[in-house]
Amino acid sequence: MSDSTAKRVKMATSLEQLKQLTTVVADTGDFDTIKQYQPTDATTNPSLILAAAQMPQYSRLLDQAIGYAKGLGGSGDEQLANVMDKLFVLFGVEILKIVPGRVSTEVDARLSFDKEKQIEKALKLIGLYEKEGISKDRILIKLSSTWEGIQAAKELEEKHGVHCNLTLLFSFAQAVACAEAKVTLISPFVGRIMDWYKASTGTKAYAPDDDPGVKSVRSIFTYYKKFDYKTVVMGASFRNVGEITALAGIDLLTISPKLLGELTASTDEVTEKLSVASAKKDPVEKISIDEGTFRWMLNEDQMATEKLSDGIRKFAADAIKLETMLKQKLV
Repeated sequence: MSDSTAKRVKMATSLEQLKQLTTVVADTGDFDTIKQYQPTDATTNPSLILAAAQMPQYSRLLDQAIGYAKGLGGSGDEQLANVMDKLFVLFGVEILKIVPGRVSTEVDARLSFDKEKQIEKALKLIGLYEKEGISKDRILIKLSSTWEGIQAAKELEEKHGVHCNLTLLFSFAQAVACAEAKVTLISPFVGRIMDWYKASTGTKAYAPDDDPGVKSVRSIFTYYKKFDYKTVVMGASFRNVGEITALAGIDLLTISPKLLGELTASTDEVTEKLSVASAKKDPVEKISIDEGTFRWMLNEDQMATEKLSDGIRKFAADAIKLETMLKQKLV
C-alpha cells in the first residue's frame, strides 16, 4: 500500500468505513439529519414522528394531514385515525425524496395483539403511499414482534407482497418465528437488552464483545446465515458506538443522529465482525417453532418478555401524545 493510499484509509471516518461493511440506516424523522449523513434507508416510529412533528419546519406536513382528514369527514375518531395515518405517510414520502432505499413506517403498537387489525392498518398505509406515487417496494411496514404481529407480517408478505420490518425484537424465539414466516427484515434491539441486564445485574458497563445485546444479535445473524434464511437483520437501539462497530458486517444497522455524529467525528478503525462465511461454520442446530413453542420460549426469557411489553407500552404512549396534539389541531 502506498503512503497516499494509507493516508486516505487512515483518514476515512468510522462511518465511512462502516458503510463499506454494512448498510447504514438513519433512525430519525428529521429530514435535515438524513441529508447530513446520507444513509441508504430510514426508519420511523411514533416516538420519532412525535418529536419531529413538534418542529416548526414540519408544520406544513401537519397542516396537510389535517386538511386531508377533514376532507374525508367522518366522526372525530375517524378523522383522528386518518390524520395520524396520513402524517406518518407524508413523513415517509419526504424521507424517500432523500434516501435511495426504503423507509419503515410503523403500525400502531396498540394493535400488537390483533392480527387482522394490523393487516388492515398496513394495507391502508400502503394505499396512502400509492396515492402519493410511492411503490410498496420502497416501504417497510413495521410491526411488533408479537406472535400476532409475526403472523400478520407472514400474510402481508405472502398474499399482498408487502415488505415487513418486525420491531421490538429481543429474543431468539422471536427471530426464529420471523425467519419461518419469511418476513423481509427484523430489528433486534441491542441497547434495550443491555439496559435490562445492567439494571438486573448491577453491572455498570459492558465491553462491546461482552454486551448482552451484541451477543444476542450475533447469534441471530449466525442462525439466519447458517440456514440460508432470506430475512435480513438490522441491528437497532444502540447506546454507544462500541455496540455498533461490534456488529460491523451485519446486513443493516439503524443508527440515531447522535451516534451517527460520533461515528462521523471518529477515524477509529472499523473491522468486519460478522460474515456469512463464519456463520456457515458455526455448530448451531436448527430448531422448529410453532405458536406454543414461541409463547413458551418467550415466557421463559424474562428479559424479552419484559422489554417487549415495555416497548409496546412506550410506543403506544407516544402515539397517544401525538393523537392528543393532533386532536387539538383538528378542533
